[in-house]
Amino acid sequence: MSRPAERWVAKVPVDTLMDANKPKEYVAQSPTYRVTATIYEAVPGQTDDEPFVTADNSLIKPHYGTKKRWMALSRDLLKRWGGEFDYGDMVRVSGISKKLDGVYTVHDTMNQRHRHCMDILAHTSENLDVFTKGVKIQKVAFE
Repeated sequence: MSRPAERWVAKVPVDTLMDANKPKEYVAQSPTYRVTATIYEAVPGQTDDEPFVTADNSLIKPHYGTKKRWMALSRDLLKRWGGEFDYGDMVRVSGISKKLDGVYTVHDTMNQRHRHCMDILAHTSENLDVFTKGVKIQKVAFE
């Protein structure tokens, strides 16, 4: 099982999710992990034979992109294989870029050859190329 890199407790304001009239906060629920972040697209060369269906059976719509805030994690980080995270968990990501840092939902699993990694779902038209080591991830929940 993966060991957390450090304790990283923070509240992150969220102004556009849920009820816009009532500000919500994400509250840290677990230790922080440092991972390598990359981008993946819903295309056969980067997924299995069903590129628009995630590991948790969510359907990726044709006009998806990074604004959707969906992610995949390597197996060592997922509960099914002894890790901390589960499908549907909200995860705070920090250390990629201003545009890509934020809160994502876990919907997919990376290929078994990857360890301590995360993938951000992006559309091919976004032309993103990310390979960033030392990115912080932490499970969060609404308060």
